[in-house]
Amino acid sequence: MKITVQDHALFAYTGGKLFNPAQPTAVFIHGVLNDHSVWILQTRYLAHHGWNVLAIDLPGQSKSEGPTPESVEQAAHTVIALLDAVGVSKAALIGHSLGSLIALQAAAQAPERVSHLALVGTAFPMRVSQALLDGALNTPMKAIDMVNTFSHSTLAPPPSALGPGTWLYGGNKALMRRVLASNKQANVFHLGFKACDSYTLGEEAMAKVQCPTLFVLGQHDQMTPPKAAQSLIGKAQQGQVIHLQAGHSLMTEAPDAVLHALVKFLKP
Repeated sequence: MKITVQDHALFAYTGGKLFNPAQPTAVFIHGVLNDHSVWILQTRYLAHHGWNVLAIDLPGQSKSEGPTPESVEQAAHTVIALLDAVGVSKAALIGHSLGSLIALQAAAQAPERVSHLALVGTAFPMRVSQALLDGALNTPMKAIDMVNTFSHSTLAPPPSALGPGTWLYGGNKALMRRVLASNKQANVFHLGFKACDSYTLGEEAMAKVQCPTLFVLGQHDQMTPPKAAQSLIGKAQQGQVIHLQAGHSLMTEAPDAVLHALVKFLKP
């Protein structure tokens, strides 16, 4: 599904279902060099169980057009503009990594528009090492290899994620290369990492959030270790925390556990 948002076509995966204004809506926001596909199990389940699902590709990446956001705040404005474009007054926001910061900032910018906030693999501050920032800019293929090593704690997921025998390292590496190649004008890898590293409003934003917040954290996460989320957890007014046996790529390493956590959290 392509939706005109801020004068450009924004792609949103709907889980194979038509948008129904009578149903609640959940917006899924991916991390750096990912796209809508990382949410495949969670989005399809919700789409077939009474929810509108909009798993977006961030602007300028994969199937979405327009300029790539250069900051978390800029991307958060796009999320709110998406709600306006589809005529949704309030939605659940679910974000992973960079996407978690975008969801958080959107919930702070327009708290009345957000019913639930789920932050998966989050941290604040979300510092990125200088080696990865330089690598993303100058040697992106080498940096992709580094990120894959840091993001996974297992070689293959349970069968429910992407099918038996799926190779997480290879699949994610191919996805990251594809997303990087989708924009010839801008280095979306470096821009994404720079947006993570330069975001300074996390605690301030968390204090403005008015809805329940779920933190889904990976026990073996080397990119955003669980302890790095404590500053946000401490500011959450209605916070819940779940720790899973997974690395940073929680949606594919612990697909059922992430799904079950979201379903329980989103129940009316």
